[in-house]
Amino acid sequence: MNWLKKTIGFGEKIKKILKKRPSKEDIESSEWTSCCKGPVLKKELEENLWVCSSCGKHHRINCRQRFDIFFGKNRYEILETPLPAEDPLNWEDTKSYKDRLKEARKKTEQSCAVMIVRGKINDINITAGAINFDFIGGSVGAAEGEAILYGTQHAIDNQTPYVFFPCGGGQRMFESLVALANMTRTTLAINELKKNNLPYIVCFVDPCAGGITGSFAMLGDIHFAEPGSLIAFAGRRVIQATVKEELSPDFQTAEFVKEHGFIDKVVHRKDLKNQISLLLSILLKKNSEVNLNMEKTNETSEDNLETRAKAS
Repeated sequence: MNWLKKTIGFGEKIKKILKKRPSKEDIESSEWTSCCKGPVLKKELEENLWVCSSCGKHHRINCRQRFDIFFGKNRYEILETPLPAEDPLNWEDTKSYKDRLKEARKKTEQSCAVMIVRGKINDINITAGAINFDFIGGSVGAAEGEAILYGTQHAIDNQTPYVFFPCGGGQRMFESLVALANMTRTTLAINELKKNNLPYIVCFVDPCAGGITGSFAMLGDIHFAEPGSLIAFAGRRVIQATVKEELSPDFQTAEFVKEHGFIDKVVHRKDLKNQISLLLSILLKKNSEVNLNMEKTNETSEDNLETRAKAS
């Protein structure tokens, strides 16, 4: 007989307590979440851009929430990106990959983890992309790779800057080499963007690791990051086991990565829009001034030629 049943009434009490524990779905649909001081109303957190007013923690947000903050609510257009054939390997472990995709799409209301939009800040047209961590950990598969490429091509075709908010654990294991190939594809796409002299601004959000950090996320002209974001390639425990040394508590945080020269600036969520718009206005004004000077030079050369022709 089970020892819990032998204890008078104790086993039944334990069972009742366990039954009362909220499910994952109950927690997600709750009006409350937790932070430094315990339960926090999600409504209060949302009013502060999902940043804790006590400890400053930047809570994870989905793509629509991010674009609502960056562009303003309903002031951007979501672009429909290509969807390649799903589940190329017919993957199945504890459940099929197709079932995982259905669950992720229902949960996030997105067709894939990456969302691409176009919008405007301070009269600057922008193509922007973001990754939703709630969609299978923000991992990059074939559909996500296609979305990133689509955003890049849209920026090139419309001559706009490309702003990206990467997060996620890397390439999607359920697609194996199909997913891994997108490290190369996205890298080549960003190189094409740079050949067209278009600004590529990256803002890391928590967490960003693996093949995402190892490809398009680290190719920005300027790198921002939200405070406290995890930015890594390999995991902390893997590195600690390799170097056989104790790592500092802030290892792989945005602040640590900035201190060691991998990103340019750590920026609070409320300041990101102003910081990025200011940077883009400087970069684009500089480009427009160069073009204007070239036009003036050409006009002067043409005037000189006409003057010489009349004189002769």
